[in-house]
Amino acid sequence: MSSRSAAATPTRVAVCCALLSAVVHLVIAPEHLAETLYIGILFIAGGVALLLTAGALALRNSVTAWWAGALVSGGMILGFALSRTIGLPGYHEQGWDHPYGVLSITAEGVYLVAFFAWYGTRSAHAPFAPLRRKVPAGR
Repeated sequence: MSSRSAAATPTRVAVCCALLSAVVHLVIAPEHLAETLYIGILFIAGGVALLLTAGALALRNSVTAWWAGALVSGGMILGFALSRTIGLPGYHEQGWDHPYGVLSITAEGVYLVAFFAWYGTRSAHAPFAPLRRKVPAGR
């Protein structure tokens, strides 16, 4: 495997995971809009954010997209856990919501694994910038 294709692997995995999670959330958003409005809006916002993330990763492998996808995926995992444990304001779920819960949690978790793989290879090869002392004006 060439180093170029090895570097592209986390990106490809992340794109697929972002798309899968986005589709899952957008498919079940109408049900959540009817049940608890703000949860449905969060599902739509998260789904759209992950669609944009997938596009930006596929087209430009954008650093901003990587971070946005990680934050959204982590937030979705946190929201899932909270909604099934202590609950969210006006919203408490029971169980995994098969098959959607399993699909989304898996996709978001694998996205985070791909993010950390990308981040690890990125920071390992990033040159350190030398520290420069600020020189006061006029000297």
